[in-house]
Amino acid sequence: MATNIGMMDSAYFVGRSEILAWINSTLHLNLSKVEEACTGAVHCQLMDAVHPGMVPMHKVNFDAKNEYEMIQNYKVLQDVFNKLKITKHIEVNKLIKGRPLDNLEFMQWMKRYCDCVNGGLTNNYNPLERREACKGAKELSKKSAPSQPSTKSSASVPKHGGNNSRKTDVSHASAASQSVKAARPSSSGGHSVHTEPERAMFEQQITELKLSVDSLEKERDFYFAKLRDIEILCQTPDIEKSPVVEAVKRILYATDDDASVVAEAQAMIAEHQKQVEQMAAIPEEAEEKLKSDSQKRKSIINVDIDAAASNSSSPRQRFNEASDVHCSGSPLVTY
Repeated sequence: MATNIGMMDSAYFVGRSEILAWINSTLHLNLSKVEEACTGAVHCQLMDAVHPGMVPMHKVNFDAKNEYEMIQNYKVLQDVFNKLKITKHIEVNKLIKGRPLDNLEFMQWMKRYCDCVNGGLTNNYNPLERREACKGAKELSKKSAPSQPSTKSSASVPKHGGNNSRKTDVSHASAASQSVKAARPSSSGGHSVHTEPERAMFEQQITELKLSVDSLEKERDFYFAKLRDIEILCQTPDIEKSPVVEAVKRILYATDDDASVVAEAQAMIAEHQKQVEQMAAIPEEAEEKLKSDSQKRKSIINVDIDAAASNSSSPRQRFNEASDVHCSGSPLVTY
């Protein structure tokens, strides 16, 4: 049973839509985002599904809204891990923040673990009955009571488009969907009547939509893997505190698409560059000052040496020097 799964394991390349479909089908829920499971209650019930009776479900709170309530759920989950001797570390402080990447990564690990236990089979498990003892189970059952739509198509399209090709695919899919709806004629009795060419056209458009969705899912998974690699690199102890890494984290963990996030990251790098330039300018100024002081000291030493040499000459030498000066100033007289 693999409780320690490497970061490059295939478990961490499972798509968000597949994770949601697995949670909703196993627990009879209607989650639309993986981060909705950040309270920890879903994780507890998933462990209860693969290890029946191991989780005290009466301690699990599906209505947890505050952080201390969520932490209580994770304490229950940690107790179960300890009983089963599972060494997986639960980063509670990150999970309760509701960050998509952190919650998706932990849920990917949960799916891999559950699949390793009896092949992930929970045929005899009744999630609704097991949730009756939990706090907030009634409200959750009301929300999940309507027929659960397929989460694959709804979750496969990313909330925020990452590039022009993705936006083009989404717009193409939307336009095709609208054309399908507009092209459906209906009789006065409300029953649709389609000819064979129309049916063929609809089937072709449905096929195109499925291909667009598959393409979007692959593209999303590809870029998510890249972002995850960047996140792991940014957590390297040697460079974790680097200003550039801090700027990358600022963009990576931003909860919105506001352009100010990028501007703040650029400002962080510019401020660091300014400090580096200031620190580099200080040694140059100190070196110039040192050279100037050295030249001043040399000139003072030369003057002192000349003065000392003059004072140290003998009286005879001074007399000869004076005589030389006197003789050089007056003409030689002969008699």
